[in-house]
Amino acid sequence: MAAKDKYHELVKTALVKDGWTITDDPLKFEADGKKIKIDLGAERLITAERGAEKIAVEVKSFVGASPITEYYAAIGQFSHYQTVLEENQPERILYLAIPQDTFNDLFKGRLTQKTLTRLEVSMIVYSIELEKITLWKK
Repeated sequence: MAAKDKYHELVKTALVKDGWTITDDPLKFEADGKKIKIDLGAERLITAERGAEKIAVEVKSFVGASPITEYYAAIGQFSHYQTVLEENQPERILYLAIPQDTFNDLFKGRLTQKTLTRLEVSMIVYSIELEKITLWKK
């Protein structure tokens, strides 16, 4: 079994603080005969009339030696998971959860922003120190 990212539990706690109910840890699928595990599934009630909003969250910690290599891997994984969700649970929005420092240092560049927009990457930015979500970006 793959190890959870360093800040998996922190992101889980931050989502609960933000009003989400964790429904899956991990969210499991089978696609093309392969088992897929997205780190978290969550939902929250919007209104009684509209029902629940559902999300899937892939947590990344960016604690390795090469943040850019981790970025490339995260974007590839996110893109694949996005396709899997479209076929299995199209009502869910996939988010990539990243630390605030990584967002500031790596994800604000012009070309990075252009890539994220082109690939329709939604992000949750989390504060390690505050153990909370600081930004939702669609």
